[in-house]
Amino acid sequence: MQKTSFLLLIIYILFSLELYSQNLNLEVTGNNEAETKAIDSLNYLKFHKDYASITSEVDSIQNALYKIGYIENELKSIIKKNDSFFTARFHLKKKYNTIYIYYNNSVVETSILKLVSDDVFDDYFILPFNTLENSLNFINLKTSEIGNPFSKLKLSNIQIDKDNLKADLTIDSQKQKRSIDKIIIKGYEKFPKSYLKHYLKIKHNQAFNLNKIKQKTDLLNNLKFANQVKPPEVLFSKDSTTLYIYTEKAKSNSFDGFLGFGTNEETNKLEFDGYLNLNLSNNLNFGESFSLLYKSDENDQKTFRTDLTLPYLFKSPIGIDLRLQIFKKDSTFTTVNQSAKLHYQINSKHKVYSGITSTTSNNLLSTNNLQNITDYDSNFLSIAYQFLKLQSNSLLFPVKSSIYLETNFGNREATNSKEKQSHYTIDAFKIFNLNNKNSFYLRANGSNLNSNTYFQNELFRFGGINSIRGFEENSLFASLFGVLNTEYRYQLNNTIFIHSITDLAYFENKITDKKEKLFGYGFGFGLLTKSGLLKFNYANGKTENQPFKFSNSKIHLSLIADF
Repeated sequence: MQKTSFLLLIIYILFSLELYSQNLNLEVTGNNEAETKAIDSLNYLKFHKDYASITSEVDSIQNALYKIGYIENELKSIIKKNDSFFTARFHLKKKYNTIYIYYNNSVVETSILKLVSDDVFDDYFILPFNTLENSLNFINLKTSEIGNPFSKLKLSNIQIDKDNLKADLTIDSQKQKRSIDKIIIKGYEKFPKSYLKHYLKIKHNQAFNLNKIKQKTDLLNNLKFANQVKPPEVLFSKDSTTLYIYTEKAKSNSFDGFLGFGTNEETNKLEFDGYLNLNLSNNLNFGESFSLLYKSDENDQKTFRTDLTLPYLFKSPIGIDLRLQIFKKDSTFTTVNQSAKLHYQINSKHKVYSGITSTTSNNLLSTNNLQNITDYDSNFLSIAYQFLKLQSNSLLFPVKSSIYLETNFGNREATNSKEKQSHYTIDAFKIFNLNNKNSFYLRANGSNLNSNTYFQNELFRFGGINSIRGFEENSLFASLFGVLNTEYRYQLNNTIFIHSITDLAYFENKITDKKEKLFGYGFGFGLLTKSGLLKFNYANGKTENQPFKFSNSKIHLSLIADF
């Protein structure tokens, strides 16, 4: 019994000592009630474990008072009232709310000062005293960004002039500003140098700004043929600045193809259609791209198209886009389109085009026809704009949003006739990411041809996997059409997703005076394999007044392989 009581006594003493050591109280007061209220507004720590913590907190309070304008404050005393209670007393004296800072405009730019002060004059500016520290840090940061990475900013000759504080702003920096003297690319040494100057906007003799350089090199991930391996690094020597950019060459070639099949309503036979699309990019380390498309569909229509893009010709910001497209409609007509456009890359997302487009179409029918098919030639001036935003963290959906707008003005010449024409095109889409797994895809595309008369062989052709799904490829002819594609997508993991299909379309055919609404419904999935992205779409298409029929369904398979 005695041992038990002795043990309880020891435990009580130990816990009492522990509690005592962690319960020192601190109270801080001023010379009067107003000063005490100002100190209480700092929300200082009142409970401490030892005396060293109390003295440290008193120092912090004094520094905080300096920062809010009590630069003459004075610690009068720290008094121990009893074993657990201490009091500290300050005399705050006068509070200074503003400070007048004199500067040399040849050392610091007035435009920088206007970012932190509303009162900037030729030789001085005014700051609220409680923003002084943050404002000086900001000025120093901006000064370092314009070529002085080792600059040091400070206030000197601090004076009290009546009721105001005055000081001189001095900056210790190198007399000569730093600029980029040399750029070395590591990893992908043959990276096209024109992209450094015109795409990344990084040039020799450019004022050194590491933060802006990091933002620019992040744009490497928006290129199809290159990736950034790690952030850039800088080597400073006595008289030069060398920038190291770390990048690697990425797979940028792709092969895209699909196979579609459905039942012919007239013959009840299974019919196949499909296409092959080859894209080659940067194989010459110039940033160039070449694509080849061949399409054959169930309506005995054949399309052949080649595109060639050469960016930054002769190291200039101007590039060129060339296209040749041949379309043949069974034994009815052929149409050849040729275009040449110059483009200017404004920045990584925006690009503008200007050029010419010519079209030649030939009637293959040997006798007079009732289909309004006629030989003609047309020439147009084209102006276009492109916006492209990528999401590099997504393997399945690398492009987040895209807009392409094009206008064409020109003339069409046919037998014994010539008239002015214009046509407009829009193709835009956006992915709305709801969370990591759910997203909503919305695409709108359409074209409009303005003319006094129309030929069957100059109308737009649409329908199929890249237009309104559930219809045969290029089976619809229109002088005006608009298509809205929507998908709700659910991503099972980083390589598999499923989606719905809801497509709407409206078109007009001025030749037949036809106006019609179209609908497409279905579902699909995508699977990222070692060979590429495999897509499966099942869609059923119907017109506004047509009943739903399973026989109208179309199945589309496509594979996009990168190499």
